[in-house]
Amino acid sequence: MRFAGRVFRVGRYWAVEVPILDVVSQGRTKKDALEMIADAVESLANRPGFKLDVFPGAGEYLEVGSKDQAALTALLLRRARQRAGLTLAQVAERLGATSINAYARYEHGRSIPSVEKLSQLFSAVTSDRDLVVIESEA
Repeated sequence: MRFAGRVFRVGRYWAVEVPILDVVSQGRTKKDALEMIADAVESLANRPGFKLDVFPGAGEYLEVGSKDQAALTALLLRRARQRAGLTLAQVAERLGATSINAYARYEHGRSIPSVEKLSQLFSAVTSDRDLVVIESEA
């Protein structure tokens, strides 16, 4: 699984963003910007040994991904929940669960959801966004 992003010039600097993770960074060079986005996401994942790979594409397009799918999925869900201003209990309630653990196990990376389940979890934390899956050429 990879997430789309873009890297672009802003004055003398290069900006880079991965919108689905709500993460932005910058660098003096394009290479620096790509290194900085990897560092930012790795810091946010806050998991020992977690490594983010950056896959530059054509033009401004890029993708980021990791071999640690549980940590990457956990970060996606946590960032989406935080952006929505929801607690774990509120998300569990939206899912119709009686325990916060029904959601928290995914956000903590203890379980990796199926595509269908990921869509349900993402919908519970983002009422105005949708999860779109596309095939990558990178």
